[in-house]
This record gives sequence, structure tokens and C-alpha cells, in this order.
Amino acid sequence: MGLSFTHVSTELERIRKVDIGWWTMGKLLAYSLQDRPFVHLDTDVFLWKPLPRSLTDAPVFAQCPESTTPSMNGVAREISRMRSPNAACHCRSSGNGCARATTTMPARKIAAFSAQRTRTSFVTTRNAAMDLLTSPAHASVWAAIPEKSGFNPVIEQFTLSAFVRYHRAHRESPFSDVDIRYLFPSFMDAYSANIAARLGFTHLLGPSKKDPHIAGRLEQRVQREDPKYYRHCVWLTQNREPLARPGA
Repeated sequence: MGLSFTHVSTELERIRKVDIGWWTMGKLLAYSLQDRPFVHLDTDVFLWKPLPRSLTDAPVFAQCPESTTPSMNGVAREISRMRSPNAACHCRSSGNGCARATTTMPARKIAAFSAQRTRTSFVTTRNAAMDLLTSPAHASVWAAIPEKSGFNPVIEQFTLSAFVRYHRAHRESPFSDVDIRYLFPSFMDAYSANIAARLGFTHLLGPSKKDPHIAGRLEQRVQREDPKYYRHCVWLTQNREPLARPGA
């Protein structure tokens, strides 16, 4: 892509042997390694305007609140069906209070963490999520569930929301004042074309990534907004080299 960099990390090698069904593990690990304020954007998110100051000044922010759906609730039922007290009780034992959290989660397509104290709490949360997926105590449960795709966003999003809700309910906690602010006030607002246009925000949800009409509009927008970058992208598609095989 022609992007400059000064450091290369091989930390992702740590999850080489993790079940590939846990595609969220790379993000969880990357989050936990950050040592300064940062913003995470999924690769299907495009920002056309700077984020509002009210958001960037927040200790934690995300795209929008997202209530649980029947499929998300199915995650908990599946764990219960597998009769694994270790997995079901993991959040309680980790001290993050997941069992007492509400069912509202931050949609984590865009997120930021802006203070060292907040980062400490966030890393604790991410480590708890990774342990939930990789601990030997839960291996028998996950092994019995071959299709894990739907579990990823629930685990990724729920742990942070649970952590924040739990500590805000305990005023003696050093993290009791940490809250999550949102770019879109509600999940339905995130689907509003007018609100998204005003905020300068595009998120290619699910199958929209393969829609030729949407792809065409996005291409035209990039060409109009940044002609130089557009020409670079075209050059890359025309001069691609095959990826080297491992060990080659």
C-alpha cells in the first residue's frame, strides 16, 4: 500500500495455533498491546470527516450501542447447553462482573481509548476475553461448537460493555467514572443515510462489501476525495505480485 512504518511486531505469532474460527483474536491481542491512546477502525469502515471533539475527548468511544439479538442470546444458551460451569462462570471469576451487565454492547467497528488509566482497564478486559476463548478450562465447550463465527462479535463487544457497567455500579472502583460515548446515539441511527452522511461515516456491513453498486459509489467517492490515493490503489491492483508461500 506504500504506507510508511518504523516498527514491525511479530506478536501475532502468539496466536498461530489458536482455532481459526476465532477471527477476533488478532484484534483482541492487538488492542492489549497498545501502550498509548489509539483509535481502531475495522477495514470496512471509511471516515470522510474528522471525528467530533466530543468523541475524541472521551475515555472510550464506539460506533453505536448495540442491543443483543436472538442470535447473540444463543451464545449464552449454547454454553449453558454444553454444561460447562467454567465457561459460563468465567466472567464472574475474572472480576469483570459480566453476569450483572446489561445487554447493551458497543458496536466495535470504531473504537478509541484515550487515557493510560482507561487503557489499563481495557487491557484487563481484553485479556479476560482472550482467556475465555483459549483457556484449557473451556476447551471442551468450544471444541463441541464447530461454527464459531457468530460468537466472535458477542465476546469482543460484551466484555468491554460488561466491564464498564460493572465498575460504574461500584463507586469505590478506580474505574467508576469511565464511560463509553458513541458516534451514533442508537443502532438505528447508524442505519440512517442522512446521519451517516452528516458525520462522514461509511460502514460496509456484511454482504454490502460484495454489492457492485455500492462498490462503484465508493470507488467514485475515493476518486473524488483523494485522486492521488485512488491512482495508487489502481496501480496496486494492476501490479499485484502473488503472495509467497510459507517456507518458500
